[in-house]
Amino acid sequence: MEKNIKYTSYLHNQADDALFNYNRRKSSEVKIGNLNLGGNAPIRIQSMANTDTNDTEASVAQCIRIIEAGGELVRFTAQGVKEATNLEAIHSLLHKKGHTTPLVADIHFNPNAADTAAKYVEKVRINPGNFIDSVHTNKRFEYTDKEYKQEVEKIKTRLLPFLQICREHNTAIRIGVNHGSLSDRILSRYGDTPHGMVESCMEFLRICKAENFNNVVISIKASNSVIMVQTVRLLCTTMQAEGMCYPLHLGVTEAGDGEDGRIKSSVGIGALLADGIGDTIRVSLSEDPECEIPVAKMLANYISDRVGHETIKGNNCHKIDPFSYHKRETLAVNNIGGNKQPIVIAPISEYSDLSPDYFYCGKGNTKQNVKNAIVDFEFWKKEANTYPLFNSSNVEKIKGADAFVKLLELSYPEADEKLLNEIDPSVVFILKTNHKNGVGEQRAFFHLLLSKGLKNPVVLKRTYEDKEIDKLQIKAGADCGVFFIDGLGDGIWIEDPNIDPSKVLSVSFGILQATRVRISKTEFISCPSCGRTLYDMQSTIARIKARTSHLKGLKIGIMGCIVNGPGEMADADYGYVGSSKGKVNLYKGQNCIEKLIPEDQAVERLIELIKENGDWIEKE
Repeated sequence: MEKNIKYTSYLHNQADDALFNYNRRKSSEVKIGNLNLGGNAPIRIQSMANTDTNDTEASVAQCIRIIEAGGELVRFTAQGVKEATNLEAIHSLLHKKGHTTPLVADIHFNPNAADTAAKYVEKVRINPGNFIDSVHTNKRFEYTDKEYKQEVEKIKTRLLPFLQICREHNTAIRIGVNHGSLSDRILSRYGDTPHGMVESCMEFLRICKAENFNNVVISIKASNSVIMVQTVRLLCTTMQAEGMCYPLHLGVTEAGDGEDGRIKSSVGIGALLADGIGDTIRVSLSEDPECEIPVAKMLANYISDRVGHETIKGNNCHKIDPFSYHKRETLAVNNIGGNKQPIVIAPISEYSDLSPDYFYCGKGNTKQNVKNAIVDFEFWKKEANTYPLFNSSNVEKIKGADAFVKLLELSYPEADEKLLNEIDPSVVFILKTNHKNGVGEQRAFFHLLLSKGLKNPVVLKRTYEDKEIDKLQIKAGADCGVFFIDGLGDGIWIEDPNIDPSKVLSVSFGILQATRVRISKTEFISCPSCGRTLYDMQSTIARIKARTSHLKGLKIGIMGCIVNGPGEMADADYGYVGSSKGKVNLYKGQNCIEKLIPEDQAVERLIELIKENGDWIEKE
């Protein structure tokens, strides 16, 4: 019974159908200047400036661009007291120009800067990993329970004066945990785990609750969208168990730029928003900050439109662990299901860099020698490497079909008792949906299969009619990613007749890569930049991508500074991290190999490092 409670508690609703029907998590309301966040307020959109916080004019100009794009909060880094003090000038000039949008100070390593900033801005973000504890060094220490408690008391001693300043100035705080900057103390006891991230947050929350300081927002972020989703779910469960309902800020850190950044962000943030979790979001793109806002708005609106949808009747089978990855057990049908990586289906077309595993040919194989062609059953002629696609109108003909792979396209409402009781175990389900809450309806189907013990592979199919590729990236990422995070999908099939098939195919592979279930290209873990960034992020990313995008499966971290750099790229194969102005450190895994390389030499030296370690291949 305990597992059942844990399973649903992250959704704040113990009803068995909570997984399938969209409802916002009930959070407490926080006042940030003139902005209400949490409670009944809409999902708030924010971004972070990347200007020098000491440059008042440039900071205000960028802040206005973010506001005009639709940003409702703007964050500035404050490395020290000097930057924190200048937030007063930024705040004042912004107001003079007619903007009252709340400002947020981002603090790392310097509690004194937090004290100062709290006097001038509407919210201060502090990082539990380095507010008192030093950032981790990969060293592990043994703590007795008494020693550990003493370390937590040190946090309380330093946090209380900060909370008092916030009370006096009506300043909200964000307790923002980053996967890449957990303290040595947390890592020593809990490891680099979701549980460790949650405990790092809860230590601060318990102090706030005990002091009756409730003007608190929380975030737990990671560059790995799977870890991010699992950890936020665990946090929601933990908070609920301790009588807390603080609002949540969502984001995938170091998501990157372009397609990769949009898909990775949509997968992680979208999965949680779909479950009603999240009160404010930031899409962290390695682009100009104002470019983040339209993406975030589109994602928030897409999910929020599900309010009041037609009820989905389903039963939670309690066989999926939302806090860790476990692949649903399925039978292998050719290369679909079993222990195989998820497959990709796409309409027959000309493809260049990527090719689908199966081509959908509709009425017939219009091109000779196409392997793994899927044809509508009524046009299927038993050609070699050609497989029939059935639907609910001809499902009774499956038994008589002599085919190695048989596919059945249906929706959850079409999966009646008779069909499932008689289904051949070799049939691959193509799961479609037209429901306003397609995530909920498709999830109900998986729970139905699990409750019946059926092990047929399932390919997720979603059809869109967007004309803009970024809309497709955002919608498909939010709709499909959560299933692969939860180990449920055996394949993906995305259709959009208005967009070039190669671009649609790239979205399919991008979703699989973002959920870490199938790697088809180089992965770049790149930060969005901020006032701490020590080189031009966008041009550097472009130069590194130009040289390394052909290195399929390699993970390369591109980080502006050391605050989150080494930690957030912990699973990267190589790292490029700003160490001082114009200087770069290079990493192999978590080990710093070379320090203080001049920026104009660093990209070339990165290539040499990859070659020295045998991971380089020449472009074809």
